[in-house]
Amino acid sequence: MFPPPAQDAAEDARFHAVFRAKTGDRPATFAEFMDLALYHPELGYYRRARQRVGLTPAADFYTATSTGTVFGELIAAAAEKLLHPAAARDHTFVEIGAEPGGSVLEGIAHPFRESRTCRLGDAHELAGDCVVFSNELFDAQPFHRLVRRGTEWRELGVALNDDHLVEQELPALSPPVAAVAADLPVSAPEGYRLDLPLAATELCAQLAQAPWRGLFLAFDYGKTWHALTTDTPSGTARAYRSHRQVRDLLADPGRQDLTCHVCWDWLERTLATAGFGALRLESQESFLIRHAGAVAAQITAAAAPGPDLRRSRLHELLHPGLLGQRFQVLHGIRR
Repeated sequence: MFPPPAQDAAEDARFHAVFRAKTGDRPATFAEFMDLALYHPELGYYRRARQRVGLTPAADFYTATSTGTVFGELIAAAAEKLLHPAAARDHTFVEIGAEPGGSVLEGIAHPFRESRTCRLGDAHELAGDCVVFSNELFDAQPFHRLVRRGTEWRELGVALNDDHLVEQELPALSPPVAAVAADLPVSAPEGYRLDLPLAATELCAQLAQAPWRGLFLAFDYGKTWHALTTDTPSGTARAYRSHRQVRDLLADPGRQDLTCHVCWDWLERTLATAGFGALRLESQESFLIRHAGAVAAQITAAAAPGPDLRRSRLHELLHPGLLGQRFQVLHGIRR
């Protein structure tokens, strides 16, 4: 096995120092580790000045926003239809969590009063009539990890042993997990892993409780609570680097993406509690066809014979074997 490059070893040493300063001698919850690995001001994955999203080899993963203006055109049309055309012009389109240097509506003639982008670290100042849009925002929030041992759930944490980050079972559930312990399944197979996206639900509550009205529109990947607790025995936590899934979640902290599926039931309940109605969860394919089908048809009709880039990008967004079924869309309106 080859030793890591000197630069990577130096980055690991810096992260270990930050980790030690944060936790002392105790192990961290996985959410605490993830918060450092993704959001530390200097070492966090999402804080670094580098390309993360895109189709180029230099990026780590790609999303719907990597398809150029096609995705933005579909989003604008769908939001206008859901609000009704006459109302759209009175709304501000607010994109939450956009990558640096881009916006889903960039270069697009849209029907909204104005558009605004809140990037990582920006305050979410929401008021008045808005369309609050996000793409893969909630799956990037810190999460807790549990494992079934006998008749109880044990929380998994992260410890630093001999300059190596290792997984370690915690002696007790952390306060955020203990707060939802009553909702955990009373039985599960030995070794079943459950990843709890608690911070995603907390972020949804923060956005929903702000004094605004209009359309909530979130593109992400997730599962129902039933599916998370019965159909995913290995959990849903994943790491990505250079367009490849990485098995070791603790490797290269700050240099790989960490993610897990959101719990759609929790987000829907949060929105309903905050007064949102007409809540609906559907696949990305279904949502874009139902609410922006006319624009999709125009893109197809305008395509030149043979290879056509815009038609290809549309295919990427809609095809069930590509992004069409991999992602879901949760939307609702508060009037």
